[in-house]
Amino acid sequence: MLRIQELKLPLDHAEPALRQAILKRLALSDAALIAFTVFKRAYDARKTSAIQLIYTIDCDVRDEAAVLKRLEKDKQIGRTPDLSYKPPVQATPGQNRPVVVGLGPCGLFAALILAEMGFNPIVLERGKIVRERTVDTFRFWRKAELNPASNAQFGEGGAGTFSDGKLYSQVKDPRHLGRKVLKEFVEAGAPEEILFVSKPHIGTFRLVSMIEHMREKIIALGGEIRFQQQVTDILLHERNGERAIKGVVLQSGETIETDHVVLALGHSSRDTFEMLHAQGVFMEPKPFSIGVRIEHPQSIIDCARFGKSAGHPILGAADYKLAHHATNGRSVYSFCMCPGGTVVAAASEQGRLVTNGMSQYSRKERNANSGIVVGVTPEDFPGDYRTNPLAGIAFQRHWEEQAYLAGGSSWFAPAQLVGDFLKNQPSTALGSVVPSYRPGVTPTDLNLCLPEYATTAMREALQVFGRQIEGYSMDEAVMTGVETRTSSPLRITRGADFQSLNVKGLYPAGEGAGYAGGILSAAIDGIKVAEGVALAAAARMAA
Repeated sequence: MLRIQELKLPLDHAEPALRQAILKRLALSDAALIAFTVFKRAYDARKTSAIQLIYTIDCDVRDEAAVLKRLEKDKQIGRTPDLSYKPPVQATPGQNRPVVVGLGPCGLFAALILAEMGFNPIVLERGKIVRERTVDTFRFWRKAELNPASNAQFGEGGAGTFSDGKLYSQVKDPRHLGRKVLKEFVEAGAPEEILFVSKPHIGTFRLVSMIEHMREKIIALGGEIRFQQQVTDILLHERNGERAIKGVVLQSGETIETDHVVLALGHSSRDTFEMLHAQGVFMEPKPFSIGVRIEHPQSIIDCARFGKSAGHPILGAADYKLAHHATNGRSVYSFCMCPGGTVVAAASEQGRLVTNGMSQYSRKERNANSGIVVGVTPEDFPGDYRTNPLAGIAFQRHWEEQAYLAGGSSWFAPAQLVGDFLKNQPSTALGSVVPSYRPGVTPTDLNLCLPEYATTAMREALQVFGRQIEGYSMDEAVMTGVETRTSSPLRITRGADFQSLNVKGLYPAGEGAGYAGGILSAAIDGIKVAEGVALAAAARMAA
């Protein structure tokens, strides 16, 4: 097979035009093209009057070697790479069962890969199975009854379950591990289009059933999954002159002995971070971002991005990506943009309010929403971050508490109209844009629940964004606070072998450990860490 990249056609091209474009690009007769498949389809909407589709095509042609030789100077044509996943080792009898802590995207794929290699992992998830977790989460949204152990952050599927289900990432992926992730999702029930559209997404309801299918696959391969099993301590011993994992302790008091523990905790496992810090596991604070969710009518974003092509079925609901470096030195950018979605309550602790964004597969809700967030660094955290790697958690908690108070201490979120925010005056009522956050919002002043440097930078950025997307800074757009969980506030630093710098057999992984940012990158990291566990286990058996 050979691959053509950057093959461009008009948005509304006829179906036969794609084959004709391939023949023209390769300078072939029709009979010489045996078959072709679309590997990737993206679009270029920079000129709304002439939107183009951009294809990556895999072709089966006659006399392939001669065609490649003839076109060797064309950098957009070459052999189709091998995208198949090949595990590095297989388990041998007598090996210790590894433990995976957490069943979000990272833990899910770490467990799956370990199971496929024959290691029969034990997975410990502090929350509930995804169906029960969904009931608890929706109860919070509808009735303001928070279950701190089962919510938008904790439970089977992780925080990514209640999100847009976006499956794209900017991480480097030379081994095509992302393809393994997408294929597993399709096998579990995701639409096949995620294999070729440029910005694939699944949506929350489909994610729920997919996670169930993947759980059953792990179990069928010999894995064991235990729910409502929170790890409250780790057991350590000395091995070859170094501290090493000996096992984990559960909230019930049960001990599980193991030589390998994958920490796929997620970014909100604050009590587990505290336990690991108390045990002396090396970690360090890291930058993240805080801000709000902003909502506009989706029709405004569609028209601004797609012009007369707004509503085209191939394009779907429009997204956007914005960034601005403010004069006070702060970076402001859009984050986790959810076309046709809703703003959701993502709290996991009593008295601390957090927002996030979510979409269903159809992306048919009235509003577009996105985080508008400002970068913060350890220098912004309270106390001395050099001696307290948990300082970022204290920073998050402070502003989440302020948001809870500003909303009225009832799980209503603080909200402000963009027009009022730009004028630096509190909002007293809402306008034409109906906020989607549930249980509800309280019009107020977002200065009450964000640092001054953040609101100053956001005011400047919103005016710039309004010039980039017509209508973005409209007076009645709604900003709902606060978004504090953009990424983990710390990194559980690991070496090239994926193990903790000072505890052998401990494998920090995914978003919570500071090594991923989203479903796809977390899943890819889970695969890499599982391979690290397998290689280390095989080396020990060989020794």
